[in-house]
Amino acid sequence: MIYITGDCHRNFERFNTRNFPEQKEMTKDDYVLICGDFGGIWNKDTENKEETWLLDWLDCKTFTTLFIDGNHENFDRLYAYPVEEWHGGKIHKIRPSVLHLMRGQVFEIAEKKVFTFGGASSHDIDGGILESDDPDFKKKKRKLDKGWVPYRINHLSWWEQELPSAEEMNEGYKNLLDNDNTVDFIVSHCCASGTLASFSNGTYKGDILTEYFEEIRQKVKFKKWFFGHYHDNKNVSAQEILLYEQIIRIA
Repeated sequence: MIYITGDCHRNFERFNTRNFPEQKEMTKDDYVLICGDFGGIWNKDTENKEETWLLDWLDCKTFTTLFIDGNHENFDRLYAYPVEEWHGGKIHKIRPSVLHLMRGQVFEIAEKKVFTFGGASSHDIDGGILESDDPDFKKKKRKLDKGWVPYRINHLSWWEQELPSAEEMNEGYKNLLDNDNTVDFIVSHCCASGTLASFSNGTYKGDILTEYFEEIRQKVKFKKWFFGHYHDNKNVSAQEILLYEQIIRIA
C-alpha cells in the first residue's frame, strides 16, 4: 500500500493511530509518502532531543515513511547524509524506515513507478535573506521584526538548495527518458507553471522549477501528479492533486 499526504512542518500528529487508524493493518512494506516540507531535519547543526524523539517515533510506526524535500528543510544537514540506492533510485536514509527520496529519481514502490522531485521557492520572504555574519545583521533583523516583515536567515532558515541545480534537473530528464517518459505517479512539492496559473489566480509566481515541471507535464505520461506547498487540499484537475493535511491511499 502507498498513502500520500502534504506538508508536515515537523507536526506529525496526523500519523497517530487516532487520526490514521489504517496503519494498524500496515507493515514496513507499506508506505506513507510526504510531499515536501517534512521538517524533521531542521535543527541548525545536529539532532536535538525533540528531533531525535520525532524521528524515532516515526521509525517505530508500522509503516515506512518516505518524503521528498520542500523549501523548509535544513539542506546543509539533509544533503550531508550518505547517498544510498533503494528501489531503483537514490535516497538519504534518515532512519531505517524514514527515507528521503532524492530529486529526479524513478522508484519502483508497491509495483508502481514514482518520479520524485522536491524543492520550491519560499514565498514568505518580503524582507529578503539576511546573512548572520553581516555587520548590520542585528540592526536589519530588529527593523524587520519591528515591522512584522517576513524574512529568512541564510543557512539557518533558508537555503539556496530549495531550488534545484542543473545536475538534478538533468538527472530527472535522464531517468524519465530511461523509463520511456512514462510513470504511474509524479510527486513534487510545488507544481507546474500551467497548473499554478489554473488555481492560484496570480498569488504565486512561477520560477525555474515550475517551468521545469511544466515541460515534464507536457511530455511525460503519468496517471496522477501529487504536490503540496500551497497548504490546501484540492483536485486541481483529473490528474493533478494538491495535498495538505489529507492522507489518501493511491496504491
